Amino acid sequence: MPDLDRDAPDPERLRQLEERLAKANAPKGPSQASIAFGHADTAWRMVIELVSGLGIGFGIGYGLDWLFGTMPIFLVLFLLVGLAAGIKVMLGTAQEMQRRAAANMQGDLPKTRDDTRGDGS
Repeated sequence: MPDLDRDAPDPERLRQLEERLAKANAPKGPSQASIAFGHADTAWRMVIELVSGLGIGFGIGYGLDWLFGTMPIFLVLFLLVGLAAGIKVMLGTAQEMQRRAAANMQGDLPKTRDDTRGDGS
């Protein structure tokens, strides 16, 4: 006849297992790899914005030059316009990153008693 106490779960082992499961399922902060990936992702986004502005400007300029038969005039003009548009969009992305970083830093600052507006001034 089998021993019934031997088949019963050990409360100490169950408690240890629950502790290990809770530790494994605990929320973790962002790793260095995920932070670096976020920066690389943003850098590629900015490069794509610049290149797409140049590409669209090239396409419009080449199309107008082909249509009117004035080969380099509109191509150069719209390449410059596309470059300006790409840089403007890149600067908007950089400002968005800066606002996000400032908001993250603002959350870490302690509030003072006379800081009624909550903006640190």
